[in-house]
Amino acid sequence: MGKSTRRYSAKLKFQVVLEALRGEKTPGQIAKAYGIHPNTVGLWKHMLLERGPAIFDGASGRRDSEQRIADLEQLLGKKEVEIALLKNFLGRSA
Repeated sequence: MGKSTRRYSAKLKFQVVLEALRGEKTPGQIAKAYGIHPNTVGLWKHMLLERGPAIFDGASGRRDSEQRIADLEQLLGKKEVEIALLKNFLGRSA
């Protein structure tokens, strides 16, 4: 029988990490209060500290997203041309 993976909301994760950052309780106490594994508290805390600066870097993140969208649109255009050429080729050989 397999072990199912529990999913936690972003709000709960943030609340747990805030408690961990306050330092008033140990990770074990926080984990017990929320019914999670103590290692999970540390993992979530590490994730927030690692990715936290990106929250305040909105302009750069937006530029990255816009560039990614432009690249994908260009790729999509190329694929549409390839499909049209293949359809044209198959139509002539049939």
